[in-house]
Amino acid sequence: MTRAEKRKVGERGQVTLPKELREKFDIRGGDEVLIHEEDGRITIEKPVSREELAEGYRRYATRAATLEAELSGVSSEANQYLGDAPDW
Repeated sequence: MTRAEKRKVGERGQVTLPKELREKFDIRGGDEVLIHEEDGRITIEKPVSREELAEGYRRYATRAATLEAELSGVSSEANQYLGDAPDW
């Protein structure tokens, strides 16, 4: 677990995030954060950007295509060895 820092909550409920955390998570003034309750704790996190989400989908598509190509060879090899699957 990382070290904790005490912060005072202002009259309007505002809390300043420590500089090292803002830098680590690339959070700048005006950025949005997600705040929610999780297991009885208040959690603050940086939302996933559209660019990060798109990149994740691209990586997933690339892995899926690679896996499909690998399994295609295995499937045809299995068909040759076992024959076609019966139509039960």
